[in-house]
Amino acid sequence: MGNALWTLRSFADQGFPPKSKFNVTDIPDLTGKVVIVTGGNTGIGKETVKALLQHNAKVYMASRSKAKAEEAIADLKKDTGKEAIFLQLDLASLDAVKKAAEEYTNKESRLHILFNNGGVMIPPVKEVTVDGYDLQFGTNVLGHFYFTKLLLPTLLETAKDTPDGKVRVVNTSSSMHMVGKLNFDTFRDGKKRLGMGTQSLYGQSKFGNVVFSRELARRYGDQGIVSTSLNPGNLKTDLQRHAPALVRSIMNSILYPAPYGALTQLYAGTSPDGADMNGKYLIPWARIGTPRKETSDPEAGVKLWEWLEEQVKGR
Repeated sequence: MGNALWTLRSFADQGFPPKSKFNVTDIPDLTGKVVIVTGGNTGIGKETVKALLQHNAKVYMASRSKAKAEEAIADLKKDTGKEAIFLQLDLASLDAVKKAAEEYTNKESRLHILFNNGGVMIPPVKEVTVDGYDLQFGTNVLGHFYFTKLLLPTLLETAKDTPDGKVRVVNTSSSMHMVGKLNFDTFRDGKKRLGMGTQSLYGQSKFGNVVFSRELARRYGDQGIVSTSLNPGNLKTDLQRHAPALVRSIMNSILYPAPYGALTQLYAGTSPDGADMNGKYLIPWARIGTPRKETSDPEAGVKLWEWLEEQVKGR
């Protein structure tokens, strides 16, 4: 009963947050900083790229669709006068993730901020990744884990050259992590996965984002990695495209515009305060919050990390 009450209060607090004390204008000058934003061509990813460009960062827009990314890059250039760089990334294919990381490291020797922002939400339950994983867990968690793992050497080397000795990895989760759990038997396709349903699978993937983020913080915090996770807020983006029309209509009446969603991850990724947030979970708008306590279980972090490592072993 106590946990259910806490969950309801958390949903209410995060669903109707107070006015943000952090704004895009508070972002410091990012000249010389190199940044990747996954899923950067739409929604809060695009708003994040926009704000970074406005503050002089060199930004790679990591997206699956070249056409959509190029359209977004052109659109942002009109708004900011700055041009993001397209990086082909399909998080639902481990081979494609490896190719994207290799392409990046062939071009760049530094990476100051990695926004693991991309993802999918409640697609048809039958959909799986190229490698046979649940589409949501495979994209939202495994794809981002592998991308981050491949970029870790670059991140760690960059940390050594920064004045504060830190770089940042910002992992976009959701308030839905509060109703999630890790059922390892459902990460790959099968009867148990199909039996969970797409909404439960989404909650599981968002729970996994928080667990991964905390474990990354635990393993690499002493080497300059500042890993955070966050709920960006209840937002109007194309993530809801798989929801029924009536559900979308109801949701849109209580959702906030996409620019609001970028605030919390920009706060984590760019603000001076963010440098001291390793392992923290943030909530709308730009506040430190409390995730579901099970995400902090050290055994869960180790078990998930070992499973993720096993999936990409030998690639």
